[in-house]
Order: sequence, then C-alpha cells, then structure tokens
Amino acid sequence: MAAVRVGEIELDCERSGSGPPLLLIMGMSGTTLHWGEAFLAELRREFEVITYDHRGVGASTRLHGALTIRQLADDAAGLLEALGVESAHVLGISMGGMVAQELALAHPQRVRTLTLGCTYCGGPDSSLSPHGVRERLAEAMLSGDRERALRTAWEVNVSAQMAADAQAYARFLEIAKRRAVAVPVIMAQMQASLAHDTSARLHGLTLPVLIVHGSADQMLPVANAHLIHSLIGGSRVEILDGVGHLFFWECPQRAAELVRAHAAVPA
Repeated sequence: MAAVRVGEIELDCERSGSGPPLLLIMGMSGTTLHWGEAFLAELRREFEVITYDHRGVGASTRLHGALTIRQLADDAAGLLEALGVESAHVLGISMGGMVAQELALAHPQRVRTLTLGCTYCGGPDSSLSPHGVRERLAEAMLSGDRERALRTAWEVNVSAQMAADAQAYARFLEIAKRRAVAVPVIMAQMQASLAHDTSARLHGLTLPVLIVHGSADQMLPVANAHLIHSLIGGSRVEILDGVGHLFFWECPQRAAELVRAHAAVPA
C-alpha cells in the first residue's frame, strides 16, 4: 500500500496485476483487505487492480466531521487522476456501490464500465435491511463485546451456509485484527449511506452497467437490484442464488467472471 495525495487528503492505495485498470470501491466498515485474496487473484489475471481505503480507514487521512457519498465519489475520481488513470472499469459494493453510482454520474469520463454489487440507490422504493437485522447489529456493536460484534457482522453479511464455515470466519477475524475501522467512522459512513439517493438520476447513465446481488442478502435485500435495473436503461442484472451480501467472498470465481465479461462489453 502507498499513500497517494488526493486534494487535501491522502488515500492508502495499492495497484496490482496487469491489464486495463479496474477500480474497486469498498463498502461500509470495510478495508482493502475485505476484498479477499481469492477474488483479487482472479481479477489480477486480466486487470490492473486498484484498491484503496476510504478517508478515515487504515492509513488514509483521518476523518474529521461528517461524510457524504458524493464526497467519497470525488475522492475516487481524484485518486484516478492522481494515479494518471484517465478512465477505469469500476466495481463498487454496498456503500461502495453508492459511491460508484455518484462517480459515474458526476465524473462519467472516468468510468468505462460500471458494476454495482449488493447496493441500493435510495429513494422511496429502495429497501434497507430489515428492522430485526439492524437491531441485531446495533445491539452487538453497542455491547462492548468485540467478538460478539464481529460474529454478528459475519452472520448477517453472508449466507447461513457460509456463516457456518469456520475457516472462512477465521479469515474474516484475521482481517478485522489487522485493520480495524473505528466506530465513529462507521457511523459517519452509515449516515452518508442513509442520505444517499440517486434514484431520480440513474436514467442518465449511458455506459454499460452490470448489477450483481445475492438472493440471500440480509443487509440490502435483492429487491434493490431489480429496482436499479429498472432505472438504468440497457443495464443487466445477475442474481446469485442463495448467496449473501458478501457475494465476492462466497463465490469469488463467479464474481470475477462476471466482472471480466462485463468489462469486455464495448463502451
């Protein structure tokens, strides 16, 4: 990882692999480590993969005050400019998918193709996580028991089958130990996500758009994928049956195949 100056802040960034540039935008409470080596290894075969930590995360500049999704999108555009990358294929997941939407809307010249994973667009027809899931997460986070908080986060972000995989959970724990995200940063990201709304503007996107979502997603129900698909003319939707929110953890090879195939679509 290396610090890259983006305006008044620095973003911790890594470039790996070779081929056309692919910018990966992580979601709420996530770090570059959460992409998982299995998924990244697949992507590096055909792309120069660009990953980074959002402001407030890891070695990126500390967060002071509130956040907006548009601010994070401007960070992403500024990072590409600082790296000398004129345009890139873009994959954003969850909150990162919201950032990717704003990036494509505000800086369309920077985005070759757009892949939106397990995300939502806001507006009256979008669906947040069910009340029970939000309540369970909040109770675990506020309990002061870090192990309980991590276990709960794991269980609501993956399918029941994946949640029972001890080795996968051990990898998840190791990532949390290596690079924790501060609770105030997570809360700022959550507030930014709750305020996100591109629903009335997505019709303006004319680039190739792929929407990927797991049918067993508890964090952002799969109905969001169908809504986004209905709002973006010419977009394509891929539903992964029985898969949870972190679809790239559960099926990294399939997820990478989808990104590769989509990037081959003529812009």
